[in-house]
Amino acid sequence: MRAALRRIRAAGFLALTALVAVLLVFLAWAHAVAQGERPAAIAAFDDERIRIETVAEGFLMTPATAAAEVGVIMIPGARVDPYAYMDKLRDVVAGGAPVLIIRPAINLAIADQRDLDALIGGVDAAERWVVAGHSLGGTRACLVAAGAERDGDDRLAGLLLLGSYCANDLSSTALPALSISAENDGLSTREDIAARADALPAGARLVEIPGANHASFGDYGVQAGDGPVTASDDEVRTVLTGEIARLLRGL
Repeated sequence: MRAALRRIRAAGFLALTALVAVLLVFLAWAHAVAQGERPAAIAAFDDERIRIETVAEGFLMTPATAAAEVGVIMIPGARVDPYAYMDKLRDVVAGGAPVLIIRPAINLAIADQRDLDALIGGVDAAERWVVAGHSLGGTRACLVAAGAERDGDDRLAGLLLLGSYCANDLSSTALPALSISAENDGLSTREDIAARADALPAGARLVEIPGANHASFGDYGVQAGDGPVTASDDEVRTVLTGEIARLLRGL
């Protein structure tokens, strides 16, 4: 009997040790983020048309002049540094729209269960917000939008996906939505996005950036499994700025 108990205890100890080891490896992996490229971040901080400040939720980018009524909440892709999106979105901010770049829990948007109210936190830079996300951040944005729609939160203004698609079904909603994909995206491929297009809100607009890949939506270097890139950062930024501005004008 005692021998059996010792075996049970030993097995339990080994299982617990293995679980702790797995958790430690997972946490180490989650915290090894793709760092935002320093020159791109510096360009954003040096842009006199905008202001950037650290807030509890992440980073808040606001225009130096009067801000618009509608802002953008940007949820980064999995294990991507929030700094990586500043340069690509700075012209959107300079055009008048505040952008709040979220720092997700353990750097994984899909593990961050905050709703729209919690994501906004104490930020009052805009009255209404478009929920946006890149890659898995976009998948999370779809869930945040669904929750805000269900709760009747009138601060939800729209949905913006960058190299992403919805895992949940928003097709019964009339939420203004824009999905921007990349021609050479090796992670959220054309086929992936097309297969989930029916889950987007009715009337959603789909745009593809020629020559761009998955990592083109930020500035964090090469991503494993991605396709080739021929579009320049300036070209990608120009398309993003124009298309996002068009979405915001319609709200």
